[in-house]
Amino acid sequence: MKWSVGVLVVVVVVVLAGLTGRKSVHAERIIAGSPEAIWAVLTDTASYGEWNPIFVRATGRYEEEGTMHYQMKTADGGATEVDARVKRVIHEREINQFGGMRGVLTFNHTWQLEPTAGGTRVTQREEYRGIGVWFWDPAWVEQVYEEALVALEGRVRGRLGSSAPLDS
Repeated sequence: MKWSVGVLVVVVVVVLAGLTGRKSVHAERIIAGSPEAIWAVLTDTASYGEWNPIFVRATGRYEEEGTMHYQMKTADGGATEVDARVKRVIHEREINQFGGMRGVLTFNHTWQLEPTAGGTRVTQREEYRGIGVWFWDPAWVEQVYEEALVALEGRVRGRLGSSAPLDS
């Protein structure tokens, strides 16, 4: 009887940790370009390997309930395959996708494009949930998302034919 109570306590703790574990990353940058120009680069998944420092390969289409397949660089320089279900697409404004293993580690990633003075504010937000967040530090992801925004800016400027400096 005592062992069953112990097992029940452990199960409850694991379930609560899985439900309450949460971490997030955020990166944003104002890019001199229209939402249309930035959207064209973001949705051109065939060229991700030419500019994206974290998602070096992407297949699929950004359409609601579609599935995206990525080859993603890892913190140690390796690579891993990641699948994401596209949950919401608002043309030239937002892409939201979700993946992972519920209860263990999931991600909810959003690209947002907002017209602003000087161009478009491009934001990446990602929230992680599950028991795995207690054992994982996503700080490196925030850094590479910032690098991806700089690379996105370079790609957009290259398409627009601008030679302006990339740092803002």
